[in-house]
Amino acid sequence: MGSLRLRAAFEKKAFIGFLTGGDPSLADTRRYINAMADAGASLVEIGIPFSDPVAEGPAIQDASVRALTGGTTPEQLFELVQALRQEDGLAIPLALMTYLNPVFHYGYERFCARCLEVGVDALIIPDLPFEEQAEVRQVARRFDVAVISMVAPTSAERVRMIAAEAEGFVYLVSSLGVTGVRSKITTDIAAIVAEIRSVTDVPVAVGFGISTPEQAAAMAACADGVIVGSAIVNLIAQHGSDADQAIAEYVRSMVQATQ
Repeated sequence: MGSLRLRAAFEKKAFIGFLTGGDPSLADTRRYINAMADAGASLVEIGIPFSDPVAEGPAIQDASVRALTGGTTPEQLFELVQALRQEDGLAIPLALMTYLNPVFHYGYERFCARCLEVGVDALIIPDLPFEEQAEVRQVARRFDVAVISMVAPTSAERVRMIAAEAEGFVYLVSSLGVTGVRSKITTDIAAIVAEIRSVTDVPVAVGFGISTPEQAAAMAACADGVIVGSAIVNLIAQHGSDADQAIAEYVRSMVQATQ
């Protein structure tokens, strides 16, 4: 089921939104995910708050602190996904973005089994090196959970090596460094996408730094999808528990820009 949902998300240009689970509360997160889906998001990434999110810039770091201060746990986020699927009827794919420590601590087998049980389609683990993915991926595959490969703008040879093993979609990091809104993306995205497509037909989504409709349109022109996190997290930081309309309007504008 998970792999089918992921494939369906990329039948047209995909807009992928991210938020941190439990920021500012679990009830807010549930509403905001539904708002993103209603506004046309193809997939939503839910960040499991973590005390040392090494890939994240200040916006998502702060969101993690807020969620952890509120007591958010991985188990609560599994229950949240289950409620979205069973009570709200949410049909779009959901990915958990987390770091290896919480998954390892929970137990790979137990974590992936829980993903299948509640309706999580994919895992994104930024601090899991490609060379060490096999151990997690072997377990995840048994539970129909895709472990998403992240490709940074590094050597073409390494890009091809990672892309050749990709499943679900390739997460192409637009810029070196941490997450966060950027005024300009100077990486030659089209060239990296071409390298990826030379070894796989798995869809490519570009993330890190995208915040405006103009940036989204430019990235969607050469890739299969666009990922936006910090800009949405910033809206939540600004509006707190009243961000529903702001999120819906923003996502709608970005979805329109990617088509």
